[in-house]
Amino acid sequence: MAPDTLSLAGKVAIVTGSGRENGIGAAIALALARNGASVTINHVSDSVATRAAGVAKKVEEVGGRATVVQANISTAEGAAKLVNATLEAFQTDKIDILVNNAAAGMATPLLQETKEGIDTLMGTALYGPIFMIQQVVPKMPRGGRIINIGSISSKLGTPASPLYAAGKASLDTLSFAVSMQLGREFGITINTVMPGPVKTECLPPHIQEAVHGHLVPMTRAEERAGRAEDIADAVLLLTSELSRWVTGQTISVSGGITGN
Repeated sequence: MAPDTLSLAGKVAIVTGSGRENGIGAAIALALARNGASVTINHVSDSVATRAAGVAKKVEEVGGRATVVQANISTAEGAAKLVNATLEAFQTDKIDILVNNAAAGMATPLLQETKEGIDTLMGTALYGPIFMIQQVVPKMPRGGRIINIGSISSKLGTPASPLYAAGKASLDTLSFAVSMQLGREFGITINTVMPGPVKTECLPPHIQEAVHGHLVPMTRAEERAGRAEDIADAVLLLTSELSRWVTGQTISVSGGITGN
């Protein structure tokens, strides 16, 4: 029988896009650390370096181990850098948990979108997770966990962000399509967590107000926007041994806006 615990003692985790202290990625990193994991905090831009160091400090304050790695995971080279730096920092040859959380670009209308914008969005939303999975799986022991952070926009077809919705829908499909190979060959589970509206810096304030104004009345658990910690707790459950029989799933963590 599996242990009845959420302990991640001895586990090594990477959380991409976790450098902003009020973001979903940082909340996930803290949740994993509080339960015993050593965590890599990842960011891509120089402007976030100080904040990423602050997230790492918070991890250490709750008793965890942390390292900060600046790397652009939308390239194969960046993904390799992130994985290798993690192994070196924690003096290990394994990575137990990968959370593909990094996101970019949300609110540009389709007819105004540029190739550069499309490349940036898809590079982070789809290519990045693929490159990270390719780099991590050879280092991941049986019982490893991969969690992709999607969005309910992939199910709702949010008109304000069609390309973002398309990128996240691709991630949903990737999780399901690759789950058999990862499970049968490597003993690894992979799932997508879909947040609903969450108050973070991801959207400009005026867009955030419009989105939240439309979606919050649709919640069923409570009439409020989600909190980063709501998403982090769902990820924590999926990283634990208790979720060993859950894979290839797209799980809405939206207060009930969508159950699909």
